[in-house]
Amino acid sequence: MPNAELTSLHVYPVKGTRGLTLPEAAVEPWGLAGDRRWMLVDAEDRCVTQRGFPALALISVTPLPGGGLMLAVPGQDPCEVPVPGPGAPAATVEIWKDKVRAVLGDAAASARVSSFLGREVRLVHLADPARDRLVDQEFAAPGETVGFADGYPLLVTTTGSLDALNALIAEGDHAAEGPLPMERFRPNLVVSGTGAWDEDSWARIAVGEVTFKVAKMCGRCVVTTTDQRTAERGKEPLRTLSRHRRFGSQLVFGQNLIPESTGTVRAGDPVTVLARRPVAAVSATARTR
Repeated sequence: MPNAELTSLHVYPVKGTRGLTLPEAAVEPWGLAGDRRWMLVDAEDRCVTQRGFPALALISVTPLPGGGLMLAVPGQDPCEVPVPGPGAPAATVEIWKDKVRAVLGDAAASARVSSFLGREVRLVHLADPARDRLVDQEFAAPGETVGFADGYPLLVTTTGSLDALNALIAEGDHAAEGPLPMERFRPNLVVSGTGAWDEDSWARIAVGEVTFKVAKMCGRCVVTTTDQRTAERGKEPLRTLSRHRRFGSQLVFGQNLIPESTGTVRAGDPVTVLARRPVAAVSATARTR
């Protein structure tokens, strides 16, 4: 891949809300700095995402120095959300099968989002990503952690695979929904200059000065059918992925990454494949956590 490079970087300061494109980002052991350190939970302290509330895509969040947020909810004035202080109430929240220690965020901000969604939610902050949530040990080394992302510190996608997927969508029975933009897949890193589906075989990669282990393929859900600008849903890309990108029970697009080192990644950085997995091992990485 002599011409492969990092095309864009994206973070999602509050899990499920609109993504933010950055020119560069620091890579921490648990993901990109500022990515999904915040999350919304329901009255039972379970994670709230676009799976159940596609309107979350309409909420914009801008990180502030020190880890706080500027929260912009449609129809309301933006509000500043500070990082919870030492005396803030703690809560044990549930994100999929994981029980995670978190700290309750600003009650007024939570009320704004609750009013918009029409359901009581609370904003919570992951105080210590270095210890509070382990990556699935089937695919990670002991002690490797993650924030409020679904299961792994980063997600990488490629423009070559998106082009191939959009070509397949154009041949299908929902062609009018395409072509789809990359934001549907909510990646952290987008790589250009590779062949379609080349990432299926990656085992280790370097992006600029930072190296990553490729943990497993990313199984996709209904969120990918959600227009990130309007919150409207369609059938694609799941209809096409089910026909062409099914690995076991998973519909696959993109790869989950775990950092092997820290540093800064920048748009335009070269991307190098350091190791590939055997072809026979590719389908095994599609197993869900």
